[in-house]
Amino acid sequence: MAGRIKQMIDTIVEQEAKGDPRLINITRTKLIVRGIHPDKYSAHSEDDPIIIRQLEKMIRLTGISNVAVAVSQAESVKEAVSEIKNAIRVVQPKMILYFASSSYNAQDLAQRMKENFPQACVFGCSTAGELANTRMLKNSVVAMAMNANLIEDVRVATIRDVRHADGVSHAFSEFEQHFRTPMRDLDFQKYVGIILFDGLAGAEEQTMETIGDLTRVLFIGGSAGDDQKFVSTQVAANGKAYSNAAVLALIKPAVKFDFIKTQSFRPLEKHLVPTKINEKTREVCEFDGKPAVDAYAEAVGCPREEVSEHFMVNPLGLVVGHDDIYVRSPFRAEGDSLYLFCHVKAGMDLALLESTNIIVDTKVALERKKLELGRISAIINFHCILRTLELEQKHQTEEYGRIFSGIPTIGFSTYGEEFIGHINQTSTMLVFR
Repeated sequence: MAGRIKQMIDTIVEQEAKGDPRLINITRTKLIVRGIHPDKYSAHSEDDPIIIRQLEKMIRLTGISNVAVAVSQAESVKEAVSEIKNAIRVVQPKMILYFASSSYNAQDLAQRMKENFPQACVFGCSTAGELANTRMLKNSVVAMAMNANLIEDVRVATIRDVRHADGVSHAFSEFEQHFRTPMRDLDFQKYVGIILFDGLAGAEEQTMETIGDLTRVLFIGGSAGDDQKFVSTQVAANGKAYSNAAVLALIKPAVKFDFIKTQSFRPLEKHLVPTKINEKTREVCEFDGKPAVDAYAEAVGCPREEVSEHFMVNPLGLVVGHDDIYVRSPFRAEGDSLYLFCHVKAGMDLALLESTNIIVDTKVALERKKLELGRISAIINFHCILRTLELEQKHQTEEYGRIFSGIPTIGFSTYGEEFIGHINQTSTMLVFR
């Protein structure tokens, strides 16, 4: 990695001096006295970890922010974007990620966000609820800005039609031209992807499988919502909003990053194997050669007519290893069939799951990650709408929000989550050190 010292010095000088020539000279002198001469560093200078630690300490002490979260619940797009802009104090934001209620016009919002942050890479999507710092919200716009001290480089590409067979390849070609490296050769420890889907297009599985075939870089994300109207969901990038589309961002962070995948379930001893399916519609016709509804009712121990009461607390899961669960929740019984939020393959061994405690599980996952990384400077949280509904039913939304106290956090309630594949009833989080 190169050039980070130059970026950090520029941030310190700009924030401290605010353009005043005398303060520019004073700030530069402070750096020189510390043995850091600004003129010695360029965008191509190698990054000395000792110098970086000194600059990080200065940034912390001077209160300069590399990341900011802004929220608006204004009714009009114009007022909302104005509030967002006024609240974001990050110097020279490199990336702006936003999530917005479907009550806002998606195209108007996308255009105004780009116009107000012309130098940044701006992208986002519609939601079924928003998260910002310690709050779970409705009917709002939330945004996170990051500067070059957190994001060294980022490029956004749009798949205009998620059902087009070459959509991922075309997006990856854009990334390869920008980063001048084949996607297959990118170091998955230095690059990360964010992906936002039209949540009603139903094309997440195929897209994620194609991504996995073409690169080792992990893409994490969520499917856009529309406040549970299930009519129209949008993704947006660089001033334009789209339906039946996906937005991909390839990011080269300037800091260490990691992931949290947490779902509040434990596997039971009972297993169901799909033996007849319609993969395109996410329909399971039979489990173990029996009508799917009857097999599921037998597994949970309820009359056939009551299976829908168990969908949220007893979903199905693909279990990898001992406890790594990839949830596939039923959402509708129709005739003898069950329809799931994520598709399954014939012959896949699915465990019946039992719900645990979202609050406890999330706290444990976050504290473990803090210990691993030493500290966390920002979180992007893709949080399933079913988890939000459960928290609302249990009056725990405020308690959930407090878990993220002291960490700049942004997120939204999704119509599905992406991590290696397509899953649901999960929180997938991108965490920056």
